[in-house]
Amino acid sequence: MNDFMDISSAASRVRPRARRLRQRWLSDAAADRVFGTLSAGAGYLVLALLSATALSMLWGGRQAFATFGWHFFTSTDWDPVTKKFGALVPIYGTVVSSTIAIVIAVPISLGIAIFLTEIAPRWLRTPIGTAIELLAAIPSIIYGMWGLFVFVPFMSSHIQPWLIDHLGPLPFIGRLFRGAPIGIGMLTAGIILAVMIVPFITAVMRDVFTAVPQGLKDGCIAMGSTTWEVIRHVVVPYARSAVIGAVFLGLGRALGETMAVTFVLGNAHDLKLSLLEPGNSIAAALANEFTEADSDIYLSALIALGFVLFLVTLVTLTIAKLLLLTVDQRAARAH
Repeated sequence: MNDFMDISSAASRVRPRARRLRQRWLSDAAADRVFGTLSAGAGYLVLALLSATALSMLWGGRQAFATFGWHFFTSTDWDPVTKKFGALVPIYGTVVSSTIAIVIAVPISLGIAIFLTEIAPRWLRTPIGTAIELLAAIPSIIYGMWGLFVFVPFMSSHIQPWLIDHLGPLPFIGRLFRGAPIGIGMLTAGIILAVMIVPFITAVMRDVFTAVPQGLKDGCIAMGSTTWEVIRHVVVPYARSAVIGAVFLGLGRALGETMAVTFVLGNAHDLKLSLLEPGNSIAAALANEFTEADSDIYLSALIALGFVLFLVTLVTLTIAKLLLLTVDQRAARAH
């Protein structure tokens, strides 16, 4: 009898606790469902905004696409008077200036990141890292003004005359360095873009190099490797995917940069092979001419240019994603 009463008493104490646990589980399950729904909604919202942006620009540029067809992408004409528009010159300027920026910025960023994480003394890492972050915080228009009033005169007085004299007469590549030393042009814009994207690429590379396990580096050093060998065989291969992502992050920033490029590019709708000649880019054309569009076809052509820039950026990021997947698959097979 006493055992039965003890069991009943224990059961009476367990039932409320079980009820509370069940209610708490139901509450947590409901919270998980709400959180999952909100998270999925946020993800779908990003896709919806991306699609809406693309469709709105495509709709706004429909008149230009319908009028010029594929010639809009292959024509060098840009004449608001005769209402003839082609996007080849801005596309060429955007791709060339961004390519110059990447070619210059990637080695510099890689060197700075390796120096900060593997070579520099600890007391020096914080000041240099802070300076890099401050460079990233400078508005682009400041870079443009500095480029126009300081860097352009330097280019016209010292850099471009040397390039014209020494590289201009060479076969093949000499065509890239011919022209008048006026300071502005593709090369100047590319260098300014490189200065702008170096902080972004460096910051990402520094973070991923810092995340490399110290045990891997210590093991390599214990086997008699030098600092260079540790960097080459451990640090860079371990962070290869993130390094590629950092490079394409900088490229995305360079493709869409507007004000800094507008100041130093020259804003000329002329297709010239020389990097010393003035050119144009999609972002610069939009910034300079959007308020001057005095006809529907002119405005539609500018919106179509924006859609082209969207496509260029989307293709670039898609290639970056595919490249990262390829690198990850190769690394997985190697292990």
